[in-house]
Parts: sequence; C-alpha cells; structure tokens
Amino acid sequence: MKKSIVKFFALSALVLFAACSSSQTKPLPKPFITGLYTADPSAHVFDGRLFIYPSHDRVSTAKPDNNGSQYDMVDYHVFSTDSIDTPVTDHGVALALADIPWASKQLWAPDAAFRNGMYYLYFPARDKENIFRIGVATSEKPEGPFTAEANPIAGSFSMDPCAFIDDDGSAYLYFGGLWGGQLEKWKTGTFEPSGREPGKLAPALGPRVARLSGDMLSFDSEALEVQILDEQGKPVLAGNNRVRFFEGAWVHKYRGTYYLSYSTGDTHLLVYATSDNPLGPFTYRGVILEPVVGWTTHHSIVEFKGQWYLFYHDAAESKVDHLRNVQVARLFYNRDGTIQPVIR
Repeated sequence: MKKSIVKFFALSALVLFAACSSSQTKPLPKPFITGLYTADPSAHVFDGRLFIYPSHDRVSTAKPDNNGSQYDMVDYHVFSTDSIDTPVTDHGVALALADIPWASKQLWAPDAAFRNGMYYLYFPARDKENIFRIGVATSEKPEGPFTAEANPIAGSFSMDPCAFIDDDGSAYLYFGGLWGGQLEKWKTGTFEPSGREPGKLAPALGPRVARLSGDMLSFDSEALEVQILDEQGKPVLAGNNRVRFFEGAWVHKYRGTYYLSYSTGDTHLLVYATSDNPLGPFTYRGVILEPVVGWTTHHSIVEFKGQWYLFYHDAAESKVDHLRNVQVARLFYNRDGTIQPVIR
C-alpha cells in the first residue's frame, strides 16, 4: 500500500513537472511582428503594455556594401501588445524622414524612453553632409506620432542609440557602431572620412555614453568611450571579433548589476558584459545568441509580466538580408547572474 502511495505521488509530481515544463517551453510567435519587415527591436513596458520600437525595412535597389547602403529606411512604426502570445497592434507611422529637418536618409535602429510625462524617441540618420547623427523626437503618447527636434543632439554621432534610466533617475544615452555607423571615423573626437578601425592588436573601440539632460533632449556631459574588458581584465582587442563591440549596444539592469549587450558584427553573435557602474568598465561574460539568418542581428532585453525576453531580428522569412522580421525568445539567468544562451 505504501509503495502504491509513493508511486502515486511520484507520478503526480512527474505529471506536474511535465505540465510546468510544457508551459515554460510553449512556442512564441514567429515572427513576432508580421505585415511589415521590421528590425532592430527596442522593447519597453509602459503602463503595463509592451511597446516595440523597430526600424522599418523596405525593398531597396542599392547594392549591399559595408556602409549598409541597402538599409534605406524612411520611417518608423510603433507596435504594442498586452500579451506576448497575442498579435501585436501596428500604430502606424510614428515618425517619417520627411518630417525631420536635418536628416537626409537612413532611419536606422531607434530607442525610446519615458520621463517627465513625455515619451522620447531617439534615432540615427545621416545629416545633409552624409554623417550619421542622433536625433530625438517627443510625443505625449508611447505610440506617437512623434515630433522631431529641428537639429540632432549636439555632440552626437554614429548610430544605434540606447536610452537607459537608472534607479536613481540618472539618464544615459549609449550609441555607436562600426563601418556603416562610422564610429571608427570619430577616434579623435572629430569626423575623419578616412578613419579606420584600430589594428588587430590594439584595444577595440567601445560604444559611447553620455548623460542626458533633465529634459532628455541634449547631452549633459561629454560622450565617453565605454571600455570592455576580457575575462582576464584586459581591454578586448580589435582583432578579437567574437568578443569586440561592433554595434547595437543595449543596457539593462538585473539585481543591481549593469548588463551591456551588443552585436559582434561580422561574427554574427550577440554577447554581453557586466559592470557595477553604468559607465563601465564592463567585463565580457559570454554569448547570448548564436548567428541567425542574415548578416547580423540587433536586439533588446526587457522584463514583461515577470518573464525576461530577448527581442532580435533575422531574415529567415525573406532570405534577403535587408528585409528582416522581429523575433522574440525567453531569456533566463543563472543563480550567479550569468545569462543562459538562448536556444532557438
């Protein structure tokens, strides 16, 4: 009798575990956003609802090159949902290139933030001199429409802005990207058209970070380089292209630790580093996501309704590198704070 009872409870526990495991591994929508080609998803939770701020891919006749000429985007749409498992709402065009006085082309990866009762959309674009700058637009609603400031943020350059507001209210903007993003042309602090990446044995270039002013419209400090160290505590070298920063910086905080995640570019990895200071230095920790279909990927990490998620993009649907779709995967941390590699 006792053995039967033990078997009964053991079987019940096994069934319960299987049910929980099944719930945790329930497939997520693929792709997460349909109807438009979208990429570079910046995910945020505002008033309990999940908002996605991606770039908007379109068909281009430009020949692909290292400057990203084929990524010729001209507007932004904002998407939202109240559940990760239900279809998203497309709120339409939130900001168009034609409405940005200083910009000439290529509305690449944006980000968003909320403060002072206002929503802010940070975005890169090439100015009239073909130099990437970062602009900011505002709206009273998270879905927009957004109104762009007449000029880019003074002191800004390159691409891939990431806005981060710390627990103490301090706000930062991280940005930068190599090759098409022109970061290597700003090594001296002045734009040099012939600027190149450092040699393979020299320290790699890191993203930039600047404090944002109280009104979130300008820099309150000089843009500083974020240093990334290897696992031995030495600066990551430019030749270490499985670890070095390339583009797509994203900063989030988990249990008091700052996480800087980014794309390695030509090795097609998403990796991360950690620090106890939002300004760094950050120490490399490992890979979050292995290569996907497409040349590179760009991501964000957010907690929504008690679960952490990785948003990224790939070209699995179109098989065309510049026609991408936003994807989502659950993200898990180990007890020591390290991130478990995402299984797709």
